[in-house]
Amino acid sequence: MAVRNTSETPVYFADVQLVTPSFKTLPARRAGAVIGKTERTDLPIPYGAANCSPQGLPEVQPATVVAHVRTGSEQPRKVVFEVPHPDPLLARLLRDECSEFLIKQAATIEFGPDWRESGKVMRGDLVVTRRGQGTVALNDIGGTTHYIATAKSKPLGVLEAGSQRLEVPVELTPGRCDPHAFAEAKKAFLFPVRAAIDGGEERVVIVTPPKPVQDRLIDYALRACGLGG
Repeated sequence: MAVRNTSETPVYFADVQLVTPSFKTLPARRAGAVIGKTERTDLPIPYGAANCSPQGLPEVQPATVVAHVRTGSEQPRKVVFEVPHPDPLLARLLRDECSEFLIKQAATIEFGPDWRESGKVMRGDLVVTRRGQGTVALNDIGGTTHYIATAKSKPLGVLEAGSQRLEVPVELTPGRCDPHAFAEAKKAFLFPVRAAIDGGEERVVIVTPPKPVQDRLIDYALRACGLGG
């Protein structure tokens, strides 16, 4: 939330809350911020999960920010700020979350349990299992902050309408080998998979390996980087 104060009197923001039909409303977040005279100050506002529909991508709905503010020694009062509509950030967040939701309605995309070290690479499968209707095409898999992902072909594979399961071979190699990376990585296993339903718009699903596979990949990367014991 961008705040502008043209007055010489500081404004105290006790809390802030995003309210819109496009996202679940979370409890107000304590701000505890004193805003002096300024052209712009940004206050972080949490937002809930997107309200998606299996019928398709929804349009972003109008939003407001509800805050309790005070100036001087007065008591805090409730103020509602209208967010200019349509807000491009909210529209992008809604599109990204609901795109992933639609793919997950049609099929689950997971890392298979069997990953094998072969030379300098780790080989395994992405497993696609049908949940709903439609043809699901896996177009590509991207790497993460720590791993490079490659596949033998693009698109990776197609789960046809009459099929229940698809296995797609994938190879992983380390993307970085600095020692601190393995201790500090927060996004090392958030692999973006690009998929489409019935030839429609490509969407991104974040696929995370289960913990046993993560541990195996870390052990492999340490050895490949010459950092293993």
